[in-house]
Amino acid sequence: MNLLQQDLPHSNNFINGKWVDSQECINIENPATGELIGTIARATPAHVDQAVSAARECHNQRRIAGMAPYERMQLLHAIAGEIRALATRGGMLLCLENGKPLSAAQWEFEEAARYFEYYAGMADKIEGRSIPLGDGLVDFTEYEPFGVSAQVIPWNFPVSLVARSLAPALAAGNSVVIKSPELTPLAVALLGEAMVKANVPNGAVNILCGYGHDTGAALVAHSDIDQIVFTGSVATGQAIMQAAVEHVVPCVMELGGKSAGVVFADADLDQVINSADVGNLFNAGQVCSAMSRLIVHESVYEQVKQRLVARFSAKQVGAGLDEADVTPILTKTQLDKITAMCARSQEQGAHCVLGGTPLDKAGYFMPPTIIEADVQADIAQQEVFGPVLVLMKFNTPKEAYDMANGTEFGLVAGVFTKDLSLALQASRQLVAGQVFVNEWFAGGISTPFGGVGKSGFGREKGQEALYNYVRTKNIAIRLTP
Repeated sequence: MNLLQQDLPHSNNFINGKWVDSQECINIENPATGELIGTIARATPAHVDQAVSAARECHNQRRIAGMAPYERMQLLHAIAGEIRALATRGGMLLCLENGKPLSAAQWEFEEAARYFEYYAGMADKIEGRSIPLGDGLVDFTEYEPFGVSAQVIPWNFPVSLVARSLAPALAAGNSVVIKSPELTPLAVALLGEAMVKANVPNGAVNILCGYGHDTGAALVAHSDIDQIVFTGSVATGQAIMQAAVEHVVPCVMELGGKSAGVVFADADLDQVINSADVGNLFNAGQVCSAMSRLIVHESVYEQVKQRLVARFSAKQVGAGLDEADVTPILTKTQLDKITAMCARSQEQGAHCVLGGTPLDKAGYFMPPTIIEADVQADIAQQEVFGPVLVLMKFNTPKEAYDMANGTEFGLVAGVFTKDLSLALQASRQLVAGQVFVNEWFAGGISTPFGGVGKSGFGREKGQEALYNYVRTKNIAIRLTP
């Protein structure tokens, strides 16, 4: 711990290619112990003005937009290399501030680098089209960058999700202001080093850390931004959209989820249990696309429940540095919320099969929890953001679809069956932006991701995401005879 504090006792904001301190700082703690691990400068609305101004100047001078596409491609590859070089040091920081396993934290830097490599390959493929209008006229479209993209990043996968939005934004020629999460900002701050070493033009990437109610609010309401990208809760997303309305700023919203897996009678139960394991317990369930509900055919319900109890009971709950299977909840506030939701579910008639109460130890630990509940129970409707799996049973496919679609969310869903026709039918019946068949979290950087309903709109990842960051301009020319 002392070594870490000597290496990075305090981190600053990154504005216009320079490190900028503040009169106030934010303390960052380790959720596995509750101990302080570092501080970061608290950005103010004045810092927001500076960052947006720097981004605007960068865009007006076309430091990114004016590059030849192959030059942007080379720049993104350079950024990828510098991020990958940070994996050891940055992974340790992320493990300590976020609580996730060290291997997962280091992998997050690798994934971030791969985002930049993926969109580097697309930087020279943003192409318009020619539209025939007859003799004497030439008409064509161009894609141009929005300008200044404001990106508000959540705390659960901060490095990866910065890259997920930043890489396509830069590939398309935008400049960016990032508001990093105040709970896990230290690893994100390191990305400023990568930008400097990769020779990213000043003002193209700015990284601020502050609280949502002042720094975040000032950024999304700023009169000189051209686009907002947000990942987080429904309530915060609604507040951001209200701010965006004032200046008619387009948004990309990736919000909450209450995603369900549907297990048919013929499913491979090994695939079901493995998917429930990773889908519900990865990052202690602090994942918007977690498998938070499992809807099981009545003929295999008891077998699935017994196997889940056996698998979840065997999990080691502990610190990320120990590579525990289930790592801590990020804050005591969130742990208390999860605990209250589990207690409330039982008051409403749900049956807690496993877990349900925090571990009696230092840090913020919730063991794997399984709750049998009715589809209308609060815990079956509301996002928990913890290692809590709600079990339900069904008889007919229609009943399963109605249960799976019976929330306000529509981020992802899952289907488990050996029948390809049934899998396709179910995938089309489920209301979700992405459907996993026989493997939760199937897909990757190249597969589009986003929700419907209160899970948001717009798509991240894949080729579709690139077009979040450009707008179409039509040019019609009357030729001189």
